[in-house]
Amino acid sequence: MKSLAQIGTDLNVVRASLSTAGQAEFLLKSGEQVLENWNAAKGNDPTSDRKEGFRLLALHRQGAKGDASFNACRETCRELVYHYNLVTMEPDHPEANKRLEMMQMVAMHLYLFVNGKIQVDGLGEFCCSSKGMRQTTG
Repeated sequence: MKSLAQIGTDLNVVRASLSTAGQAEFLLKSGEQVLENWNAAKGNDPTSDRKEGFRLLALHRQGAKGDASFNACRETCRELVYHYNLVTMEPDHPEANKRLEMMQMVAMHLYLFVNGKIQVDGLGEFCCSSKGMRQTTG
């Protein structure tokens, strides 16, 4: 399994050598790898199941069991799938590069959330931008 640190590094590298669909596949797979790390950190063997045709969504479902705060990234996962569908269904669309940029940002958001959540268990309990999470106690 690829480490979270390596996934973060990979997400910062533009994969211009890949086709449009190849880039979308890489970003979706990166999201799956992030959730594999989350599930492994929770002592789960990451599932190979699919939900609505996507392993990413099944991995999210698995990771949210017993941790309601993990649902904070459900929409992020769904948005990654949405952009994947946009890019792969219309790889020659004039907006394909913008869609890939958005997909990269969403994948990075998922990475940052999960990486933070592994370090700070309460992250996302209300929202990752919750005032309580941004305040320091003295």
